[in-house]
Amino acid sequence: MTATYNTAKSTFWRGYREGLPFILVVVPFGTLFGVVGTEAGLDIIQVMSFSVLVIAGASQFSALALMAEDAPTIIVLLTSLAVNLRMAMYSAALVPHFGKLRTKTKLWISYFLVDQSFAMSIKEFGERPDQPIDNKISYFFGIVLAIAPLWYSSTLIGAIMGASIPDAFSLDFAVPICFIALIAPLLRTLPHILTAITSVIGALLLAWVPYSLGLIIAAFFAMMVGAYAELKLEQKNAS
Repeated sequence: MTATYNTAKSTFWRGYREGLPFILVVVPFGTLFGVVGTEAGLDIIQVMSFSVLVIAGASQFSALALMAEDAPTIIVLLTSLAVNLRMAMYSAALVPHFGKLRTKTKLWISYFLVDQSFAMSIKEFGERPDQPIDNKISYFFGIVLAIAPLWYSSTLIGAIMGASIPDAFSLDFAVPICFIALIAPLLRTLPHILTAITSVIGALLLAWVPYSLGLIIAAFFAMMVGAYAELKLEQKNAS
């Protein structure tokens, strides 16, 4: 029997509502970046340009940390690129859903493709794979409306307030909690779990590597382990 789906408008607002819980991490995360950015010597325009143009918190923090260590520019760029390589995997996962859209629409989707919008969208599309393309687009941008304006505004607040925010607020809790909340629901198969475990162990063992390059090395080995596990699992299922 063919499933009945709601209108694109109602799907948009459902995406918006389901994206609202991320406020609890996006606001502290954005505020923290604004604070850290100003403490690193950036002015408000530079901090805001960082958040608006890059719109990728993990790579932004990585870049700031390396800049504070006076790392070579090429290391800053390569590390930021490596951290954001996950976006390529996100894009590949969404090709079956958005691959045939107009270029203009795909450009907007690619700009707003962040951890939260990907995690929620891929979960939604997995549960409702046959829904109309308009519904999929609406759901994606509903999530974006819930988080993107708050990312920009909270970054601005952090940049304005700067170091005046007391240490007792401990805004840095938002960074690990955000990624735990995103990753944990996606660890559904053995390859996923092995990849996550390998990345954690590798990052800890390689913490001594200069310029945080240990994270890149750990990610490389984690992807190898995940790909190998996926291959073995497919061979086992085929036999």
